[in-house]
Amino acid sequence: MWPSSGNSSQPQSKKQERKSIAGSFKAENLIPGIVIGFIIGMLIDLSQQVKLPVRKSRLLSSKTTQKQSSVPSNGSDKELKMVLVVRQDLKMKTGKIASQCAHAATGMYAELMQSDRYLLRRWEDCGQPKIVVTCKNQLEMNKITEAAASVGLPTFVVADAGRTEVAAGSRTVVAVGPGPKELVDSITGRLALL
Repeated sequence: MWPSSGNSSQPQSKKQERKSIAGSFKAENLIPGIVIGFIIGMLIDLSQQVKLPVRKSRLLSSKTTQKQSSVPSNGSDKELKMVLVVRQDLKMKTGKIASQCAHAATGMYAELMQSDRYLLRRWEDCGQPKIVVTCKNQLEMNKITEAAASVGLPTFVVADAGRTEVAAGSRTVVAVGPGPKELVDSITGRLALL
């Protein structure tokens, strides 16, 4: 293989072998390889429609879960919307309401990323419309949540951490939808705008 004389051939041979192995791994090939692998992985992930028949609704500060079914499609796929229902009896200030509505919208978005990306994409294509309405109290919010679940609309209930204006665990906002406009309106259409 290599010209050698006596015992010195083995150490020289091992050094040469280590150099050839080290030479095949080059830093300038590592980064492009990782980037290409990442892009291919993203393309594969985005090309798959993830749609699970059952999803779980989680509260922000509670371990309680509810099972819900995916949103039924009734031909009105073009118009989807989300309604955020805020409790009036908690007397939250404007900033607190805005924060709780943001929790509800982002919480629902995160759940849909896991359970129903197809619905999420359809809602994004509509411009992600959101309407904010009010309900009187916890009892009315519970009825709205149950009614939405009974027709297959996704819901996300926000339970406050209790650091500012309301008691810990207070249910402040429920997100209903995204779902077909007519279906969401059948649950929340009678509620007053905020």
